[in-house]
Amino acid sequence: MSFEHGPYVQAACFCDMVLEDKTGVLSLIRIIDTLTHFERGSDPPEQMPQFSHRLKLVLMLKSGKAQGRHEVTVMPELPTGETDKAVSINVHLTGEERGHNVVADLEYLFRMEGLYWFRIFLDNEPLTAVPLRVKYEPVRTGTSG
Repeated sequence: MSFEHGPYVQAACFCDMVLEDKTGVLSLIRIIDTLTHFERGSDPPEQMPQFSHRLKLVLMLKSGKAQGRHEVTVMPELPTGETDKAVSINVHLTGEERGHNVVADLEYLFRMEGLYWFRIFLDNEPLTAVPLRVKYEPVRTGTSG
């Protein structure tokens, strides 16, 4: 499938918060492409322990000539290249400059440091991808005695 005539990706990113006004206009707050996990303690682990983090994935599509119902699938790809469980969302496109905004609340379990790619498919065809780098910072806290 070719997306030469739509839909088109107006925006694809992760952020902390999304505000939507009465007219459907979105405001994206704190767009991120890097996530740093801190472990504090007198002896934090050298390797990053797995942790869960809540993110908002925003995908703004403009129809172009595409119309009708479509399935958007988000497939996480770990830094090792392995894929994780996909999430699917149905969208309805009505043509021209009109579009569909997908705001997905994701709680994801990060198991390792590195670059994660969240590959986005439309009707099982690649559409775009959103990167997210995960870093680990062990913070040694001393005890006074």
